[in-house]
Amino acid sequence: MPPRHVSRIARSLRIAAVLGAIAIGSEPLAAQNAPRTGAYDPKLCPSCAAWNAPHTPVRIIGNTYYVGTDGLSALLLTSSEGHVLIDAGLPESAAPILASIRALGFRVEDVKLIVNSHAHYDHAGGVADIQRATGARVVASASSAKVLRTGKAGRDDPQFGVALPFPAVARVDELTDGDTLRVGPLAIVAHLTPGHTPGGTSWSWRSCEGTRCVNVVYADSQTPISDDTFRYTASTTYPTAVQDFRRGHALLERLPCDLLITPHPSASDLWARIAARESGGTPALVDSGACKRLAQRSSDALEKRLAAERSPTR
Repeated sequence: MPPRHVSRIARSLRIAAVLGAIAIGSEPLAAQNAPRTGAYDPKLCPSCAAWNAPHTPVRIIGNTYYVGTDGLSALLLTSSEGHVLIDAGLPESAAPILASIRALGFRVEDVKLIVNSHAHYDHAGGVADIQRATGARVVASASSAKVLRTGKAGRDDPQFGVALPFPAVARVDELTDGDTLRVGPLAIVAHLTPGHTPGGTSWSWRSCEGTRCVNVVYADSQTPISDDTFRYTASTTYPTAVQDFRRGHALLERLPCDLLITPHPSASDLWARIAARESGGTPALVDSGACKRLAQRSSDALEKRLAAERSPTR
């Protein structure tokens, strides 16, 4: 099937460059059946090479470390009784993530739990390989678990037509909203924040340095982007998408949040904030208003998308 051009509305509302969402390619539904051997064809994923550029692992705060690539977050929460990994980038991100864990002086075999923000190829693609390397338990929302087990987005995903397949995960347990998952002294809370995908999940935990503890939030993507056929105002496959987004925005506004991290580090200006920390400048890494601002930006983007869909010129 030849590629379809995205519509004017889809182009104008693609906010990936601003909020760090995945870039929409022009491949049709055939992408769902593309074979997974090595890195994705740049024609299918023109952003993948930049996303997967290496990045030195860095301590965010306390026992929370960044072990992802330059454009795709992966976080390691550590303890003497085992570690938690959040997200795993692209399929080809698995190796650099494992290398970053080792570079920090931790054993990959001590990763006991892997969790996910949303089951797209750029955040869940490396889960299968990392699970094999670590033997870790994988836990996800019920909707995300279905996608992880098959490696293919469901038809209720707004990006179904352009979501690339990724290696299926052999064993996935399911969670419910508000569940607290534990590894030794680590406790990480799941907050269902669907909209970007039906199974989107944000995570919160406390991380301490000495006597100073902060509430860390890993907020799932809140961007209303889709393939060229999906309409948030008239979807039959995901009719609750708008309501789900709005509930997620409200949650992020009220969630205790001292330090925000997002699946694409650019969406929360992570590198600028870390550079400022190192230089003693601004903006601050710890910022209790960051989640509220993300929620407001995301809400504005959603309303812009809905207005564009209702426009008679669409």
